[in-house]
Amino acid sequence: MQTGRSLMLVCGLPRLEGRMLLECVLQKPREWLLAHDTDPLSPEDAARFLSLAAQRRQGVPMAHLIGWREFMGHRFEVTPAVLIPRPETELLVEVGLSAIDGYEAPAVLDLGTGSGVVAISLALARPDARVTATDLSVEALTVAQRNAQALGARVQWWQGSWFLALPPEGRFNLIVSNPPYIASYDDHLKRGDLRFEPSQALTDGADGLSDLMRIINGAGGRLLPGGSLWLEHGYDQAEPVSRMLAEAGFTSVQTHADLANLPRVTGGVWASGPNP
Repeated sequence: MQTGRSLMLVCGLPRLEGRMLLECVLQKPREWLLAHDTDPLSPEDAARFLSLAAQRRQGVPMAHLIGWREFMGHRFEVTPAVLIPRPETELLVEVGLSAIDGYEAPAVLDLGTGSGVVAISLALARPDARVTATDLSVEALTVAQRNAQALGARVQWWQGSWFLALPPEGRFNLIVSNPPYIASYDDHLKRGDLRFEPSQALTDGADGLSDLMRIINGAGGRLLPGGSLWLEHGYDQAEPVSRMLAEAGFTSVQTHADLANLPRVTGGVWASGPNP
């Protein structure tokens, strides 16, 4: 019978990916695999592993095959209905947390929450915060709600398009969003993991700036005086996003770079209070 070691040698994948797939099939941690790598596998487990390995060689994302991705030190469920969490989005959470430092029980809004990683991470880091999250996709909200329940995070969920999903009276100290910002003609949409992710969460179907503009133009009417808006965007979009924020009435506009030193998160402060 085949062993885990022999299967990983013939699967045609990097060792780390092969090990992760084997952990998924056997539902055993890495330490167990290291101690039992010469144990025989059942024909069923071997067949499942080889099937997953074949899908991976065809480009199916690892997160879809194993069903999760780590973000901010927590394991989040991932399905094809949501974006796969990426390390650069952790910057959005960090900047958001800095923006509400000093507030007691701040009201926080995450627009287009997807799998819920941003809203849930904020809620876990600030248990006193009143976190609200929206998404147009019912399937995405279902995944987000499961993640919140699994991680013990308190988040209020609303389904709908951006601010239209919310009750009219909601006002917030912080709004964050990782909206679709890839232009519809960008070749990256045809490469790598992006081919398998929901297109409506990746691109606005236009130049990549239209959803960012909608959020910026609508945020003033939803922010409390002194509240802030922070947006994740493409590496080449910091300048237009900064300009749109300033034109909409935001002050103290600034951009933060991600770990690759690329401009990734831009935001500002709403000093005028809610729009009439």
